[in-house]
Amino acid sequence: MTTLYVRDVPPEVTRTLKERAAAEGKSLSSYVAAELTRLASRPTNAEIVERLRQLDSSEGPTSTDIVEALEQSRR
Repeated sequence: MTTLYVRDVPPEVTRTLKERAAAEGKSLSSYVAAELTRLASRPTNAEIVERLRQLDSSEGPTSTDIVEALEQSRR
């Protein structure tokens, strides 16, 4: 495993992280490692956009259908 050193963390952030780690019964190090793992597992916005572009939208409603439905719901 790699060791990371994070510099210039504001005291209030450190305090909050320590409180959250304690609330979960974890060390600060294990809590932050779990949070970083969770963060890294989330797709980026660019990855989400690419996935959406690859979806087959030929069977869904058209843009016109959506606009018409919105207009009808506002009447």
